[in-house]
Amino acid sequence: MTIASKRLQIILAAIPVLLCIPLFAMQFTDEVNWAIGDFLMMGVLLLGFGLLLELCIRQINKRQYHKWVYAGIFLLFLLSWAELAVGIFGTPLAGS
Repeated sequence: MTIASKRLQIILAAIPVLLCIPLFAMQFTDEVNWAIGDFLMMGVLLLGFGLLLELCIRQINKRQYHKWVYAGIFLLFLLSWAELAVGIFGTPLAGS
């Protein structure tokens, strides 16, 4: 098994683990109230984020560019998450 395939397996295994956090929180508090669509959307968002990072690792050869590309991908992830959660930009995706 190559390092790249191990990394991909870790990414794919991390997604359900991360999605268990709000699932468990829903059992103990009413503050977290996710529907199935919320779990699906976050799963797609996490999968896209992980695969984009993996693509960056595989395609960009100069190590000096990695941190800037990682930062850009992370910022894109955070902005997408914020837009879907509370609609900070007012797009139709957030229901505005």
